[in-house]
Amino acid sequence: MNQRWMAMASLVVAGGCAVVSAQTPVTHAELQAVTETGQSAWAETFPFTIRGVILNDPEEMLDATYDPQAVASNQIGAQYQVFFQGGDGDRGGTALWMAQNYQARGHLEQYYAEAEWASEMQRIRQDAAGRLFRKGDVIEVTARRALFYNGKININEAHRIDPANNFDIELVQANAGLPRAEPITLADVMDTEGNFYFDPTRQSGGEHWQGMRVRLDGVRLVDTNGWGGGSWEQRFCTVEDAEGRTFPLRMPRTDLGEPPATSTWFSVVGILNQERLTPPSYELFVQEIGPVLHLVRGASGGVAVLFTADYEDLVLEATDDLEGPAEWSPVDITPVRVILMEDTGDAPRRTYRLRKVD
Repeated sequence: MNQRWMAMASLVVAGGCAVVSAQTPVTHAELQAVTETGQSAWAETFPFTIRGVILNDPEEMLDATYDPQAVASNQIGAQYQVFFQGGDGDRGGTALWMAQNYQARGHLEQYYAEAEWASEMQRIRQDAAGRLFRKGDVIEVTARRALFYNGKININEAHRIDPANNFDIELVQANAGLPRAEPITLADVMDTEGNFYFDPTRQSGGEHWQGMRVRLDGVRLVDTNGWGGGSWEQRFCTVEDAEGRTFPLRMPRTDLGEPPATSTWFSVVGILNQERLTPPSYELFVQEIGPVLHLVRGASGGVAVLFTADYEDLVLEATDDLEGPAEWSPVDITPVRVILMEDTGDAPRRTYRLRKVD
């Protein structure tokens, strides 16, 4: 991701002469700036452009399947949401959101017919070549409306179906890769009494990571109430750290398998989000529970050990004997962000583990 994200030039023809004028897109840091009371400090300017890397596929968060009964039942119906994160010094992230039936939010006659919704989804979910946008893509968004909601600015249609309120998405680079998940603990965002830290300068506390990809370390499950699906409002689990702080996890629509045992300490990779302004309340949208080791047969006959690149501060170790006092030794010197290592050892039975580097 390079600094060319931060500015672009346009060519304007005036009086037969070509005039180059500089245009500066809005950054995520500017868009998400807040006051001492947590209100938006962004000076509204429309339309604006903003760039970033997509953090989630839309189907991870919300169901975009059209609901033919939404208007009659006064339900919001299909919804779309994607977060994208800035780069190269532009700290922060922003959500793109739209829904089928805004009438359920009090906006009369503001809802999409089925063909209209399908057209909108095609427009914002595909690039010019018809390829679906996916997480890891760098995009540029042209926003014509945005609303402040529960502590952050969302790019949306301001709950109107007027095409003048559309946001557009343009592909800048496909498959550029996800940003590194910044490691945090609950002590970084809240005190031992459960109060979230709020820093309007966004240099610390939840604001520092809001809308960004993080890795929450050193937690275990208190409950599994929202594990495995349900509506957006129902997909909550609670975790705690060793000091007794508790924190909400918003679970994805995707299958994460069986939950860890309540006695198991683990890490969670996802997107830190704010869903309430007063008092400030943060949560983590979960995309991965880890670290998890995956073993497959390597190309040269050894065991290929795979783990996510977001755990680069862990070292891979192995032991050939779990029945006696286990002696763990490094499989190799783990390079930064390694995701595949091949062990050609000839032991008949070998066990692997990841250990956090001292």
